[in-house]
Amino acid sequence: MSAVIETKKLTKYYGKARGIIDVDLTVNEGEIFGFIGPNGAGKSTTIRALLNLIYKTSGEARIFGLDCEKDKVKILEDVGYLPGEVFYYDNMRAIDLLRYSASFYKKDCTRKIEELADILQLDLNKKIEDMSLGNKKKVGIIQGLLHSPRLIILDEPTSGLDPLMQKTFFDLIRRENARGATVLFSSHILSEVQRICDRVAIIRDGRIVKTQKISELKQDAYKRVSFTVKPDGGKPAGISVEGAQNVEVQGDTVSFIFKGDVNALLRALCGYPLANIDIAEPALEEIFMHYYAN
Repeated sequence: MSAVIETKKLTKYYGKARGIIDVDLTVNEGEIFGFIGPNGAGKSTTIRALLNLIYKTSGEARIFGLDCEKDKVKILEDVGYLPGEVFYYDNMRAIDLLRYSASFYKKDCTRKIEELADILQLDLNKKIEDMSLGNKKKVGIIQGLLHSPRLIILDEPTSGLDPLMQKTFFDLIRRENARGATVLFSSHILSEVQRICDRVAIIRDGRIVKTQKISELKQDAYKRVSFTVKPDGGKPAGISVEGAQNVEVQGDTVSFIFKGDVNALLRALCGYPLANIDIAEPALEEIFMHYYAN
């Protein structure tokens, strides 16, 4: 499987301030790849360096096997990009803006524009200055997809969209992926990434701390454990077993995330007068926060 995006030790400093450091990413052809981290972690900086909207400090970045700086013009012919915030000339109708955007590509995008506007329920004849934030975001989505790009890069794409339109948007991205487009989906909302992505990279303080399949990330020996002691069993002080993290005690109940030898866990639990116990797969958000705990 060929790589559509590939970076090696990609680094960007803003003067002495950290942007991203030694970012290694590989996004394979045909996948929907999640890129998650809180605001300020380095997601947008990575994307802007890939698109050569900012110059990297060091390292390598390639799209379609081409150098992101030397071959920028050729690369952008087949890339659709939706930034986290969209800004347009207010005194324009959506259709005029989109026709202007389409003029940069060597194809007739009229039918695709109309199709996308119908899916997203956007009035193309309305002036952008009269649009809500959600409708402006729809214009940005159409602008990024109108030329049927091979690579779609989405930076916090659902902000401003109501829940029903978010579902429509996810269905649209799945359809674009089904026709062959590769997708880089950047978000700080884990449930979005879990909903649509095949693999995910977690970025913290400008560095990649984990790259894994979504399914593996949730099943990588992590367990959410919660137990309650009998009323006459005394108040539990917690649990002493290697691998227990984020331990919380509320009354007679102890809960924590566990990764390690389940036999050791069960031996430790046998020391309590248990009234109830629940061992389950943790929420993805809990796993994510583990990477920001230290």
